[in-house]
Amino acid sequence: MTDKVKGFSVYDSEDSPQRLKFYQTGTLTVGNRLLDAKLRTVQATKERANAITSGHRACQGCGEALGARYAVDAAMLACDGKLVATNATGCLEVFTTPYPETAWQLPWIHSLFGNTPAVATGMAAALKAKGQTDIRVLAQGGDGGTADIGFGCLSGMFERNDDVLYICYNNQAYMNTGVQRSSQTPGAARTATTMPVGPEPGNVFGTGKYLPAIAMAHEIPYVATASIHHLHDLEAKVHKAMSMRGARYIEILVTCPLGWGSAPADTIKVARLAVETGLWPLIEAEHGELTGSHQLERPRPVEDYLKLQRRFAHVFKPGNEWELDNLQALADRNIRRYGLK
Repeated sequence: MTDKVKGFSVYDSEDSPQRLKFYQTGTLTVGNRLLDAKLRTVQATKERANAITSGHRACQGCGEALGARYAVDAAMLACDGKLVATNATGCLEVFTTPYPETAWQLPWIHSLFGNTPAVATGMAAALKAKGQTDIRVLAQGGDGGTADIGFGCLSGMFERNDDVLYICYNNQAYMNTGVQRSSQTPGAARTATTMPVGPEPGNVFGTGKYLPAIAMAHEIPYVATASIHHLHDLEAKVHKAMSMRGARYIEILVTCPLGWGSAPADTIKVARLAVETGLWPLIEAEHGELTGSHQLERPRPVEDYLKLQRRFAHVFKPGNEWELDNLQALADRNIRRYGLK
């Protein structure tokens, strides 16, 4: 059913979590508090943990700060606050823990850039040895620390099926060190190391890796993708992951206004368009088998997503039409591969 509640569009079904458009009209309140309690996100409930409290130094419009706040609070709620976390070097670590301060309100360890899965594995093993299996372990990292520098440790964690939930906040480049390309940077994207010059401006096509598919190939208990524009879906996937044991992996698309060249006010809009074009499929898998995907009634053309980001400005220049065609082909392939339509 479709209904209107205090300026929100609400979509309800018995089979899926509530889906709300991320805006309010005619009010200065925040956190969905005008909604009925059952429709609110975790941040609007009295049970919220505020695991990342105020005072962090994220950029204006930072999608990673939003994604981490909701993901960690959802995990805290799912395990009654019995959660410990380890965090790779990267934006999330830097803007939340400028020495001697911290914005974290749970036991939290800063690991090296590349060994977060190994540290999390050690934490889980220590808790098991002490008989404290009710305390759960969360590992976090960006796309560089996850898909590149920490890739070997992550594969080992998956292969051993260690009891850890690993969340990757994917902003598609090494944003903390100056917006360099990672293996999760999309084709044609401008970074400090893939400048929009020459016959193939921006990042070259045919490189990189799609880590959710690699995680599925390890046949771990749970793999999912999420986006900061669909917070109920994100929370539901974290809750589901926390209800399981063994290795679990969630990859969240987090908009980076600084690195992407998008307006801070468009953070949610950009994330939503990434999903609605098919460039960022929302999927779930269990033990290597795809179990669900977010359906697109009318997929949007990729240019609707690209034109909001300066990192893709060169795609629209004469002579570069082939890059736009390649990105559209990628979105179309995702739609076919994951049954999004």
